[in-house]
Amino acid sequence: MRVVIAEDNALLREGMVLLLNSAGHEVAAVASSGPEVLPALLEHRPDAAVLDVRMPPGFRDEGLRAALAARREMPGLPVLVLSQYVEETYAAELLADGASGLGYLLKDRVGRVEEFLDALERVVAGGTALDPEVVKELMTRRRNDPVDSLTPREREVLHLMAEGRDNATIAGTLVVSERAVSKHIGNVFAKLGLPPSDSGHRRVLAVLAYLNKGATSAGESADRR
Repeated sequence: MRVVIAEDNALLREGMVLLLNSAGHEVAAVASSGPEVLPALLEHRPDAAVLDVRMPPGFRDEGLRAALAARREMPGLPVLVLSQYVEETYAAELLADGASGLGYLLKDRVGRVEEFLDALERVVAGGTALDPEVVKELMTRRRNDPVDSLTPREREVLHLMAEGRDNATIAGTLVVSERAVSKHIGNVFAKLGLPPSDSGHRRVLAVLAYLNKGATSAGESADRR
């Protein structure tokens, strides 16, 4: 795959270039500041973009803004966003349009080569790849939404779905059969009000409903403070 990398930390940026090249991928371009990102993406039209959330000149959300702008210009562009620590509001904003092909990882996952490459491949394939810590943070923020009606086991299954795990991996992690996992997922879909007509996208929609509602609750709590 062809990838554009946007990261201001030179050591991490070059490390990702080496990692991706070693894995047989092509780094089409790199960017070290927010204003460089969108032009690079529009010029090279890569298969995926790996973007830092906070970049120069402001070190606020330049990378995220570039990712959102790129998705508007190139609908469906797979984007894997990196962050130094959990910023659940940014994760929810990135996922707010309900589209697939999106990921949000903490930067220390890059050092875990197999996890990083697996996440990138899942995003390029149209799935989601959410860092377990991001999922955990959002999970603790939920208040009064349909996810509260899920059983503990259904929440575990949805948590793993949010990380981008397939049914076989979920079954292995929870030490249950794939048939049991399918049953739990069906229950999740029903409780979140996702009808069979949405079968092609229900998995992503379930994860987005879960994460977006959690982040909304987090934002409301912050406003009250």
